Amino acid sequence: MSESEGIEGRTFVVTGGTGFPGAVLCLELINRGAGEVRTYDINETLPWLSRLRSKGVKCIIGDIRNKKDVKRVLKGADCFFHLASFGMSGKEVLQPRLVDAVSLNGTCNVLDGCIENGVERLVYTSTYNVVFGSQEIVNGNEAMPYFPIEDHVDSYGRSKVLAEQLVLKSNGCKLRGSKGRKLKTCALRPGAIYGPEEHRHLPRILAMAELGLLLFKIGGPDVRNDWLYIDNFVIAQLLASMALLIDVPGREGYAPAAGQAYFISDGFHHYIWNNISGKSPGSPINSFKFLQQIVEGLGYSYPQRELSVRAALVMAWFFWGVYSLFYPLLKNPWVPEPLLLPSDVYKVGVTHHFSLLKARQELGYVPLVDQKEGIRKTLEFFKEKEKEGVTRPSFICWFLIIFVFFVHFCCAFIPRPFLGPMRWVQSFAIRRNDSIKNLQIIFVLAWLIHVLEASYAWRLAKKVDAMNAKAWFLQTLLLGYPSLRLLLKRSHLKE
Repeated sequence: MSESEGIEGRTFVVTGGTGFPGAVLCLELINRGAGEVRTYDINETLPWLSRLRSKGVKCIIGDIRNKKDVKRVLKGADCFFHLASFGMSGKEVLQPRLVDAVSLNGTCNVLDGCIENGVERLVYTSTYNVVFGSQEIVNGNEAMPYFPIEDHVDSYGRSKVLAEQLVLKSNGCKLRGSKGRKLKTCALRPGAIYGPEEHRHLPRILAMAELGLLLFKIGGPDVRNDWLYIDNFVIAQLLASMALLIDVPGREGYAPAAGQAYFISDGFHHYIWNNISGKSPGSPINSFKFLQQIVEGLGYSYPQRELSVRAALVMAWFFWGVYSLFYPLLKNPWVPEPLLLPSDVYKVGVTHHFSLLKARQELGYVPLVDQKEGIRKTLEFFKEKEKEGVTRPSFICWFLIIFVFFVHFCCAFIPRPFLGPMRWVQSFAIRRNDSIKNLQIIFVLAWLIHVLEASYAWRLAKKVDAMNAKAWFLQTLLLGYPSLRLLLKRSHLKE
């Protein structure tokens, strides 16, 4: 079977195609000679759109919850990759109605569209959360039962359990208007996906590291989880689509992946088979050890303090409760992401990893890129990206400088009757500086120094980082020398 079997000249539809995994998959389909590739996604703002269009991908903006639009985009398609999802992490987890609408209603619309339009192959991107909730799993396999939906701590895992079963149970459904042709479906359960340009998890973690907000690790050093490099994810998708073909020479009439689910992860680059047990080892790694290589590679400090799973859950449920109170506001971009949620704790604090044996035997899946190489490529990308942005001081630095300026302003300019509990601060400040007038002079001088530093930062940034000159100016105006010091450091590195 060739590497383009079932791809050349065929039409493909990818939901979630403007996200990181979907976009990389679309580009690989184009590279392998697909006749037409369509993406169907609700997000119009992701940076992948222009690149996909420049490569000939037909980008269709739409909502997977809209049944008519889903059916329309599937007309004439040969194979469907269903990657669209909602509720994996952050604020999305706390919006269960929308999670169910996308995962369940959306998947039903996809299945109906495939049957009505005669689409023969459907590859569904599921998750290991369909069998994992909070229990330890060592070298698990596809024979494991689904995790009880009533025991899931988030709606994402619960909805994926139901959606995956819908997809697999639909395998073998007769296609409308066809002569005996049937829908063939399979599901992939990937580990945590990473790689260059990943925009969901790593940027959030690195932003926290830059601000000094990575305060602790969760669980012990023996906890292990699966990760999946983007190139390995894409090859698994393509192999699954090929394993749904029934016209391959040598196995005519038989699609080995039809109705099946597969765990996918980095595994070992070179498989070492255990002839006694018949199992193939994967490459599970402690998530914090995995992230440490990237965080420290970018020059950020990494936490050494460990927090037990029980203590982390107390904190996570606190954030869950607080954010749930603001449920109507969660869709607004100005609402920050929660620091931690219960599902996050279990994902990184409890061992769960899975065997690749079934994927190896039935799909022929062997990871193209080993984990060490994947981490190196990812680190290189974020190092280059860091050069393009504004380096920020730590959160403590931001907080202290803005807080001190605020208190200083109140003591110097707000009349005493309106100060309330800050009167004692004003009294202390007057005793140290002799008078309110001196406080006012010091405040004005401090701001003048910040203005001078910001002006210098503007001129320097025009030379070393012209695209971000305005941002450097504003940051230095607020923070003064701590911001200017970072710009000077970048200037020296460029020289």
